[in-house]
This record gives sequence, structure tokens and C-alpha cells, in this order.
Amino acid sequence: MIGSAFLVAWGAEAAEFLVSQGLALAILALIQTLPEFAVEAVIAWKAGKNPPMVHLAIANFTGSLRLLTGLGWPMIYAVAAFSSRQKGKKLGTIRLGEDHAIEVLGLLPPMAYFVVIWAKGSLSLFDAAILASTYVAYLLILLRIPPRAEEESESHSLPAATRWALSYRGGKRWAAVGALLLGGGAVIFFVAEPFLASMLALASTFGLSQFVFIQWVAPFLSEFPEKTSAFAWARRVTRAPVALINMISSNINQWGILSALLAVIYCWSHGSTQPLPLDAFQRSEILLTIAQAFLGWLFLASMDLTAYEAVGLFALWVVQFAVPSLRHTILYVYEAWIALEVVLLLFRVKKLEAFPAFARSWRARR
Repeated sequence: MIGSAFLVAWGAEAAEFLVSQGLALAILALIQTLPEFAVEAVIAWKAGKNPPMVHLAIANFTGSLRLLTGLGWPMIYAVAAFSSRQKGKKLGTIRLGEDHAIEVLGLLPPMAYFVVIWAKGSLSLFDAAILASTYVAYLLILLRIPPRAEEESESHSLPAATRWALSYRGGKRWAAVGALLLGGGAVIFFVAEPFLASMLALASTFGLSQFVFIQWVAPFLSEFPEKTSAFAWARRVTRAPVALINMISSNINQWGILSALLAVIYCWSHGSTQPLPLDAFQRSEILLTIAQAFLGWLFLASMDLTAYEAVGLFALWVVQFAVPSLRHTILYVYEAWIALEVVLLLFRVKKLEAFPAFARSWRARR
């Protein structure tokens, strides 16, 4: 699993010289989330055949999203700050580039649409089409962004495997980059099932409940590839923004394509177009996930991530993980912090820099 994470990360870094960085990271995120897709597909299929399992359909989805934002983003900052301190420097913020505004804004539409899904209490095929369309639009915008400059491909700061792939020209370069991505993806595909099965057996040995395992343990393991590559990039400090964007791409995948997959597989298994029902508990889990995600989005909308923001996201995630009964209290904390961020925006203490950054980037590409 670790080896596959490095293979796809090296391939994605090389792919930045063939397509835009954002598109390369989107492809990387899709490959990295293959285990997550497999887990969600199995759960949705079983839920369609066995109605009592419907309550588990949202567990993995909400748990994986909260892990990415509450653990993944802060850990990227922590790794970058530690590496920076080892070099005798202090990391203030992780500053995103202007092109990264595409990913930041791309996170908003599927997340906002989930408010509709939460309000009506079901996930239908129509919802799946809307969510999938937001992801397609996101990819189409990324296609307009050019690749990195060719001169950078000879930089010694690039990993050896990446430089190897870029040492070729023309079709051979595409083949070498594809070999890294597909090789890593193949390893993930064949290793994911036994890896998760063995961890499930270990969780059962320790007496973990099925819901706890599916919501927290399974996502932690299935997201292992993306966390490994992201943390490896964060160690290089200058690549910390790329590591953060890698995680954001995974968030977009899960809000858009993965949630759409839930509805499609459930209806297929159930043999009808009946939407996947969401009970009161599932809706509360979705609302908590939306609140955390929107707070994280407000942080990134300023095109940076600061120390106190990373610590805040991590602390709130730890509390809800360690004491699930406090999830309603944590929801109130998220809502209060969101209100504070909105007040800061209204008084121009903070700015939504993602929108003008996207506009500038779009005009430049045109």
C-alpha cells in the first residue's frame, strides 16, 4: 500500500508536465480513492439487498470526509511545519497558488448541493446526476489549465522516479508516466481488499462495533495511499500546497462521484429507482460533515491555511472521534466558528480571495 502511494505520487508529479497540475492531481485522487470506492460500492450493494444495512451506507462516506478535513489537512500543515523547523525556518501559512482556486471553488458546488439532500432526507438517481455533473464541470475547467514549464522537468528537487519518466520525449514520456500511475493503481486494486479484510478481522478481535469500524477504521485504511503521498510532499515544504490540493481533490471526488456512486449502486442492487433513505441519525451525521467541510472551505477561500485553523480542525475532529456523544455540541461549535468567519468577512478582516484568484487565472489562460 505504501509502495503504491509513492508510485502514483511520482506519476502525478511527472504528469504535471503533460497536463495541468490540477488535472494531474485529480487523476491521482481518483486512483488513490479506488479502495474507498470499492468499500462504498460493497456497502451500497448490501444495503440494497438487506434494508437493515442502509444505516451503514452513510457511515463510511461521512467518516472518510471528516478524516480528510479533520485529520488530513492539519497533518499536512504539521508535517510541513516540522520539516520547515528542521531547516531552521518557521512555517507561517501554507499559501496556495492562484490556479489552486479551481480546486477550492470546485469543492463548493457538491458540498452545497448536499444541503438539499440533507433537507429532503434521501439520495436519489437525480441527485447522483447533479453531483456527477459538478465533478465533470470541475474536470473540464482543469483541462483549460496548461502543464508546468518544460525547464522545470530537469530540476533536482524532483524525485528520481519522476525525473526518469520525464527523461523521455513524446509518446515514450506518456508511456512512462502512465506506467507509474497504472502500476500504482494496479497495486492498490489488488492489495486493497485483503488489506481491508485483514484490518476488519483485527478490528473484530478488539471488539469494535460495525458502525465505528465502517465510519472511522475503514476510511482511515482506505485513504492510506493519499495520506502517504500527501505527507511525503508536505515534507518538501514547497510542495505542501500541492499536498493540500491532493487532499482537496479527494474531498471533491467523495462529495461528487463517490456519493453519486452510492445512489447508483443502491438502486441497482435494490432493483428499482427508489432513492436511498436517510434516517434522522444519518441526516445528523451528514449535517455535521457539511458543517466541518464548510468551515474548512472558508479557511481555504482565503487561499491559505494557518496554524490556528489547522489546530482547530484537528481538535474538533479528535473530540468527535473520541467522544461520539458530543457530536451535537461539536456541530454547535462548527456553526459558531462559521458565523465568526462570516463576520470577519463582512468587516473585511478576511477576504474570499479564491474568487478573484480564479477570475485572474481564467483570464490568463484564455
